[in-house]
Amino acid sequence: MTNIKTVCHRDCPDTCFIDVEVKDDKIVSVKGSTANPVTQGFLCPRGRGDPARVYSKDRVLYPHIRLRNNNGDQFKRVSWKEAISFIANKLQETIQTHGEESVLLLDYAGNQGFLASHYPRRLWNALGATKTDYALCSASGHKGIGLHYGLAYGVQPEALLDMEVIIFWGNNAKVSSSHMWTLSHQARKDKGTTIVSIDPRNSETSQAADMWVSPRPGSDVALTYGIARYLIENNHIDTDFIEKSTIGFRQYKEEVLSWTPERLENTTGVSWVDIVKLGSIYANAKHGTFMIGLGLQKSFHGAEAARAVSLLPALLGFNRGFHYSDSRGREIDLDYLNGSRLTTKNINIVHHVSVGSELVSGKFKFVFVYGCNPAVTLPNLKDVRAGFSKNDVFTVVHDTHWTETAYLADVILPASTYLEKDDLNFSDHHLYTRISNKTIEPLGESKDEVSLMQSLAEELGLEEEWLFEDSWQVLDKTLGSSFQNGTLDDLREGKELKLKLKPMNEYQTSSGKIEFYSSEAEELGFNPLPEQLPTINDEGWFVLLNSSIPNYTHSQFIDVYGPIPQIVWINPKDAKRLNIKNNDKVMLFNNQGKVTINAVVTSNTISGVLWSPRPLTGIEGNPLNILTDGTPQVIGSGPRFNSAKVKMKSAK
Repeated sequence: MTNIKTVCHRDCPDTCFIDVEVKDDKIVSVKGSTANPVTQGFLCPRGRGDPARVYSKDRVLYPHIRLRNNNGDQFKRVSWKEAISFIANKLQETIQTHGEESVLLLDYAGNQGFLASHYPRRLWNALGATKTDYALCSASGHKGIGLHYGLAYGVQPEALLDMEVIIFWGNNAKVSSSHMWTLSHQARKDKGTTIVSIDPRNSETSQAADMWVSPRPGSDVALTYGIARYLIENNHIDTDFIEKSTIGFRQYKEEVLSWTPERLENTTGVSWVDIVKLGSIYANAKHGTFMIGLGLQKSFHGAEAARAVSLLPALLGFNRGFHYSDSRGREIDLDYLNGSRLTTKNINIVHHVSVGSELVSGKFKFVFVYGCNPAVTLPNLKDVRAGFSKNDVFTVVHDTHWTETAYLADVILPASTYLEKDDLNFSDHHLYTRISNKTIEPLGESKDEVSLMQSLAEELGLEEEWLFEDSWQVLDKTLGSSFQNGTLDDLREGKELKLKLKPMNEYQTSSGKIEFYSSEAEELGFNPLPEQLPTINDEGWFVLLNSSIPNYTHSQFIDVYGPIPQIVWINPKDAKRLNIKNNDKVMLFNNQGKVTINAVVTSNTISGVLWSPRPLTGIEGNPLNILTDGTPQVIGSGPRFNSAKVKMKSAK
């Protein structure tokens, strides 16, 4: 029995250290490693379920090419040589006929790793292919917070143990970041820390919190102004910090005081009494933090909500007293790793959120997909699937499993899982890292992303030396002095290291200070202050929220745990009005499409708000994201998943 140290590569903030037991080149067991003080030696169901994914019946193990014939579309197994030659010929033909910009690279974090995710982009940058803005997940929150701080990094996970109040805002950490929740729970147990959850849904985190505040979806900016009003009117603000470290407080205060208690209640649905209680809890803490969830900023109001919440700590003199994502607070040369600063090509960029409309427009003739399952996870799925199905769109998918996107491809190539290759993976939340060692040889004919990219580059006859540079030498240059306590060589020797983080009292704004009134926003034509945009109040319409549940990472793990539950939560008042009972089949619909699922009548969601697990597929085969809009947010170009407007009716 051999014990091999590795790191989880799921698209999750925790990025656990994992110890894998292997016998006769087969994974016997996995367990969390205690070497990481944040992830603390325990794994969530996804981490525990990864070996089952490796040996899943749904693995792609060999290259396949789609055959179009009278018997319908079928996939034929082919050799790697035949597949690579076929792809290269089609790619050259597409570029010669339609131009470089007609080639679209569509990639994301589904099979992530620093080499697996970033290094293969070198090929597509060398070719001049179109790529997305990668704004599907956290970009709007980064941009919104960045308008006031420069970059969105903040409180570190270990600091939760010293907090007197922890406020999870649009953040169901008990499910989506279980180790963050464990640290918070430990703080409450050890020192009586107060935990607050702000969420329209009574989530697992809300149910375990000391206080649950349930604002109307999209009213978060107003709620922050209510808290700020209480703090300012009751002299709880740190005037010295505000004077020395911020600008624009006068304009901010003027906006805050325009939000009367009556106006706040009418907008948020939260009573002034509860706003005062929340403000008092925060004001009386010597150490407090806001844990800003990624789900908060995946809406029409997303960037505005994130930026508004981030400013509250500055009122009390808490320097970057929030946690969102630290990924942009590190010293890592990604532009060298992915080749974007090595190419001479002028790269066309499209909105990730708008890929559906881009595909059906006809501008793309060749699409290469890796590390994602866009036929399920993107918004505006009707157009996404229609685009992939066009006869003049040639699609190649490199993936570990036969996904919905793979079945739409012209060529499907087998990818190795993270347990079948050496790589490096960093958390977006904590700074600890170690090498992600290969635990077993790749199953079937699976190939990693780097070797595939270089095989294609060679077949295409490309001569740029940087396409064939040793990937670990590239990592060495990329990381440089990124670590606090060692080098990449130390990692490769088996040591655990800690990344550097930019100083907490450094602000990358034009003023070098926290900007309550953002000069960058003003230059870009945005409101310099967080703006409360109109909320959805249309009679007969619901706001549909969706979020992850414990056993799944997006569309992954269905082969391990079965289908994502086909349910929708509805408040009893709304159910009574629509004559819908528990477990009834209901139809959710709008002008995008319709999805049939089962109703769960519960007071765990407020009236006018529905919730479903992400990203389920309905009883009749339609995915939930068929109901979501593909229009990007104004700030940061992120998605609007949690602003979907739907109607509901019985589907009996």
